[in-house]
Amino acid sequence: MSQSLDTPIRYLKGVGEKRAALYQKLGVSTIGDLIRYYPRAYIDLSQPQAVADAPYDRPCAVVATVISKSGEQRIRRGLSLFKVKATDGASDFIITFFNAKYTVEALLPDTPYIFYGRMGGKLTRREMSAPMVLPFDPSRGFLAVYPLTAGLTNRSIAAGVAQALELVQGSVEDPLPDALRRRLGLCHSVYALENIHRPADGHALGLARRRLIFEELFVLNLAMASIRTGNRGRSGAPMRATAFDSFYGSLPFEPTGAQRRVIAECAADLCAAAPMNRLVQGDVGCGKTLVGAACAWFAIQNGYQCAMMAPTEILAEQHRRTLSSLLEPLGVRVGLLTGSMKAAEKRAVRQSLAAGEIDLIVGTHALIQDGVEFAKLGLVITDEQHRFGVGQRMALQQKGENPHVLVMSATPIPRTLALIIYGDLDVSVIDELPRGRQPVHTYVIDPPKRRRAYGFLRRYLDEGRQGYVVCPLVEQGELDLGLESAAEYAARLSAQEFAHYRVGLLHGKMKPAEKEKVMRAFSQGEIQLLVATTVIEVGVDVPNATVMLIENAERFGLSQLHQLRGRIGRGGGESFCILVTDRDLERLAVIRGTTDGFRISEEDLRLRGPGDFFGSRQHGLPQLKIADMLTDVSLLREAQDAAAELLARDPKLTRPEHAALRAQVEAMISNAEV
Repeated sequence: MSQSLDTPIRYLKGVGEKRAALYQKLGVSTIGDLIRYYPRAYIDLSQPQAVADAPYDRPCAVVATVISKSGEQRIRRGLSLFKVKATDGASDFIITFFNAKYTVEALLPDTPYIFYGRMGGKLTRREMSAPMVLPFDPSRGFLAVYPLTAGLTNRSIAAGVAQALELVQGSVEDPLPDALRRRLGLCHSVYALENIHRPADGHALGLARRRLIFEELFVLNLAMASIRTGNRGRSGAPMRATAFDSFYGSLPFEPTGAQRRVIAECAADLCAAAPMNRLVQGDVGCGKTLVGAACAWFAIQNGYQCAMMAPTEILAEQHRRTLSSLLEPLGVRVGLLTGSMKAAEKRAVRQSLAAGEIDLIVGTHALIQDGVEFAKLGLVITDEQHRFGVGQRMALQQKGENPHVLVMSATPIPRTLALIIYGDLDVSVIDELPRGRQPVHTYVIDPPKRRRAYGFLRRYLDEGRQGYVVCPLVEQGELDLGLESAAEYAARLSAQEFAHYRVGLLHGKMKPAEKEKVMRAFSQGEIQLLVATTVIEVGVDVPNATVMLIENAERFGLSQLHQLRGRIGRGGGESFCILVTDRDLERLAVIRGTTDGFRISEEDLRLRGPGDFFGSRQHGLPQLKIADMLTDVSLLREAQDAAAELLARDPKLTRPEHAALRAQVEAMISNAEV
């Protein structure tokens, strides 16, 4: 019996309430969500290898039968070991399983299985440790690997997907117009969904991926065009031209020509009939905060209040300090509002804000809470927009009468991508660094030189400096063998190489209050060495941090490495970034050879490096499930052209044949991270 895509996932056989709550953690609530919960990788089981030919220490598939099984060996409390001898008919090998009693007991003699894992041992005695075990099926091709959460296995998700695909047969409507699909040679959505999860072969997988990536980017273009159209139609807080002479005259430094140009572009927007909707992007340390301060001063001179929202409390406090030093000498009253402030403090700030006694309020998400009211909000500034949801930015805008919007980002991206990622905004670029900004010396080393790098790092810590060690993972993934998680790494460094130093840990799975506490301790010098994941990519200025060591550097995009490197070199002294890797050296030579973020981003695009542009799913946008802004640029351009052509014929997608497409656009906007 066919089921609706909106059917709650708990009604699937074998799911129920408890497992549905685990799926919820993955963003999967309905059957429709599940069939669009795409694999993150595939294991090719179509060409298993002979034991004798299996490559050393690389994942491979071997078809073999079990000869014998040893009894359970208890290594220590909580860890047991099983040995299994197997053969492919020509060669024998030993398989070791850990804490896998039921898996080993289920293995039958004279029955072929596929063992997928890393083959080791010696030429005369091959060994495999903790492989994936699957019944042998000669027609088996690619096995989908899904992102997991504790309590859900790859096998259970694959079974759920298979069941969901069967249940929705006949109820999946293709949102793409037939003529567009035929013109671009795209397969039907039913074929795409079936083969993205259970590809018949590599060709079918390629067709499915191309279709689904195009669809996602096409819908994204339509969604951003819808937001842009809505913004353009409003009348902003009208302002009159005001000379910046007194503002520039009060500064303790000379602004760059790029800063003056961008400030002039913003001032022209502020005086226009429609509200400003402008993105200011520039390299790390280019001076975007000065642009924000100038725009705030301009709006305040016109009788309006301003709000600046930052993604973390520490960053908000840092902005408050910087803006106070720039604007309070000019009579501007600057306030701060964050979630951790005491109730009485928050109440006093809210009262002052509502009474018009604060000209510029800097804060976190606390600014968009109920009870925060402005006397006359004219300008909203968000810092690092990709850390916020579309809903959050709109919630802050709704605190005023259609205020102007300025977005600041230190993530330099090529203009073609900026048109999509920030499709509802005009773009200004600060392409000049202030005088005196110190370049960061960058080195690429192989793992055997890691101990020397530790010694180099200790020398700077002994001089009273601070440093970072960055890891790509928080937890071990089942296919990420050999990579050490941030938590494990921090524990080892604390116990061994940096036993006499104050080592801290920061990762994205910590609670917000915990993260704030660690970052505050680091910024105040209580932590000497901070072991972290990319959560520090957008962080605060810690001028005393002068050395950064990045493990498994090949796993990061170039632009992301550049953002991470931007956490150091913010003081007056020399700074050093050490990339540890034994592969991908040609690509990493780019980051070693330049500190120009825009050039790096273009090179990232040219080389089609791995990963999302921001390193993790970009916040503040409708979240992409399969497309990659960096590697799918040709499809992105096709989607842009197709979206523009469709909107020229049906601007609001009101035609009956576009109903399914309009529903997807509306769903993408409403599901944008809030």
